[in-house]
Amino acid sequence: MTGIQQLVGLAPLTLAGAAAMTFGAAYVRGLTGFGMAIILVPLLGLIIAPAEAVVLGILLQLLIGPVGIRIILADADRSTAIPIALVAMATTPVGMVALDATRPDIARLLITLAAVAAFVAVLLPKHPDGHRPGRAAVAGTGLASGILTGFAAMPGPPVVPFYLRRSLDPKVARASMLLIFFGTAIAGTLAALWVGIATLKLFLISLLLFAPMWLGNRIGARHFGRVAPHVWQAMVALVLGIAAVSAVVRLLN
Repeated sequence: MTGIQQLVGLAPLTLAGAAAMTFGAAYVRGLTGFGMAIILVPLLGLIIAPAEAVVLGILLQLLIGPVGIRIILADADRSTAIPIALVAMATTPVGMVALDATRPDIARLLITLAAVAAFVAVLLPKHPDGHRPGRAAVAGTGLASGILTGFAAMPGPPVVPFYLRRSLDPKVARASMLLIFFGTAIAGTLAALWVGIATLKLFLISLLLFAPMWLGNRIGARHFGRVAPHVWQAMVALVLGIAAVSAVVRLLN
């Protein structure tokens, strides 16, 4: 048994598989502005315990969050992204406590329902031009995002439809989502430490996976600027659809 294997509890080939998963999920994040946790957490759950996969997904989002933060802050719709992020950060511990107290089968059902609901919501008609969401919509999105962050490391299902149903430039929608997800990653990490489910092993694994995550995110971000807005929106819907179908399949199995 190698030294790294002793520290992280994963065989080299398993760790290489996790690196490949992380690269692919990070590419989707760089391209669309979301999706890393939705894709990665279920895959990581195949090689480590589901609760550990949630925490690892949060730690990875924390590490990648500062990458490109200047551009994110410049492009984001801060009038909505910052309030949503603050509400989500405040409610993330609620989701973490719920995760710790929920049976795995019930947790899988709730995660599946969230994934399917997000896909359905993003297919609804867009709001008219100039639409500004009210305080209730902002607060509700932040509340749901925070609980799902703590429960499943998936802040995206409420946030993605919130921005995609508005007539926004893709770079504004993408930056707004990334800003919110950085905030939820901070809160999720603190909540995991508070609950006691963030371990040294998971921190070490997240550091080992940082390089493939950074590379995948960088390549995805470079491709983002070359994609037409309608193609980008279709790709976002496709990612949500794949996540919903995958969640249903895992539930049935």
